[in-house]
Amino acid sequence: MEALTIREILEAVHGRLLGDFSDLEAAVTRVETDSRTISPGALFLPLNGERFDGHAYINAALEAGAAGCLTQRERESYLPGKFYIKVDSTHRALRDLAVWYKARFDIPVVAITGSVGKTTTKDMVAAVLSEKFQVLKTEGNKNNDIGLPLTLLRLEKKHQIAVLELGMNHAGELDYLSGIAQPDVVLITNIGDSHIENFGSREKIFEAKCEIFHHAKQGACAVLNGDDPLLATLRGKTPGDAVFCGSGAGLNYRASDLESDWRSQVSCRVDTPRGFCRMDIPALGEHMIYPTLMAAAVGERFGMTLEEIAAGVRNFAPTKMRMNILNRGENITILDDAYNANPQSMRAAIEVLDGYTGDYKVAVLGDMFELGPLASALHAGVGEFLGRSHVDCLVAVGELARGIYDAAAASDVPECHYCATKEEALPVLAGLLRPGTTVLVKASRGMAFESITGYLKEITKEQ
Repeated sequence: MEALTIREILEAVHGRLLGDFSDLEAAVTRVETDSRTISPGALFLPLNGERFDGHAYINAALEAGAAGCLTQRERESYLPGKFYIKVDSTHRALRDLAVWYKARFDIPVVAITGSVGKTTTKDMVAAVLSEKFQVLKTEGNKNNDIGLPLTLLRLEKKHQIAVLELGMNHAGELDYLSGIAQPDVVLITNIGDSHIENFGSREKIFEAKCEIFHHAKQGACAVLNGDDPLLATLRGKTPGDAVFCGSGAGLNYRASDLESDWRSQVSCRVDTPRGFCRMDIPALGEHMIYPTLMAAAVGERFGMTLEEIAAGVRNFAPTKMRMNILNRGENITILDDAYNANPQSMRAAIEVLDGYTGDYKVAVLGDMFELGPLASALHAGVGEFLGRSHVDCLVAVGELARGIYDAAAASDVPECHYCATKEEALPVLAGLLRPGTTVLVKASRGMAFESITGYLKEITKEQ
């Protein structure tokens, strides 16, 4: 973050200075919302949640080294040498500060949303653009009304492009985030069942995803999954130019001739409006063509050659717990895809496990949340899909995952285990591991399946 003076902060958030502090040219170079991670000289911005009030930690943050803070209410006393800025809402002030700060940088913004693959696509686009540009990208999954402004507040003069992930689980959220990002390029990966509990249908999810266009720059380009039937209906209806990506005939960016070594990469021919080349993707699964094609479209939008794009694809590295391949001793492999799950990503992960080299394939699958009345049927669908694969063993964990177990057992998966809790699953997994085993670990974020991955690492040897 570039330095911001108190005078500039007051202007950006429409605030009022409290207490005796009067040096309006004093500056901060970081904004923090967590009092536990305060950097010396930072601005502490306390947020209010359902179960917490950040204002309770103002003194702790200031004593830990913060230069000052925002606050929604006046204080009984003020620490000497610290500044306090009163605002009507700290949440709104975070948004206003990010929008004001972003306006200082004349750089394009690429904004990415979708039901499945947002983070992977963000990482792929950033990897490609980084071959030619200095890129700011969303770290991890900081894609909400707090994470997006904090990401933009990390902009520095060196950055030439920002690649931002925008998430949502309710209508109206992408309208809000689009107003902060104001994108020049919009990517929508697909329309699936994620958060369908809050919408009722994929059509309603589609409508909410299209909110990303509400505050896009005039003439903004759209990069869309042309194989998705709902996104395909946007042809000719986007605010600016649109290109479509996928494997279908007639698309602007198309992948064909897929090959996989089922260990570390897939490769394919990529055809674009400017030519074609073969690209090696350091990840598994046919679904990886979509982030690759979208990254190629963005790269060409910003004048990159196919050679530069292919080099960027080769340098792609997924975010932690996003189908990370962990090679262990005795030819044991852990496919760590534990960050999140929905029916579409579950099937894609099972396809990766199905094709993976290994003598014994185990799927450790947990609950998928926010599916509402469709939860039972969608979990059963995953179990039935598992039965059509060549996976040897299922370990289903959690209340909802009972539906995966029942359907998988009825679909003749050779070996099925059901565990109500992660703790019950650990000894089961210990008894299953043998040389040549490949284990997929996947569930919704709330299941915190990284603890299962950690346990598997503990009981296997370093390669």
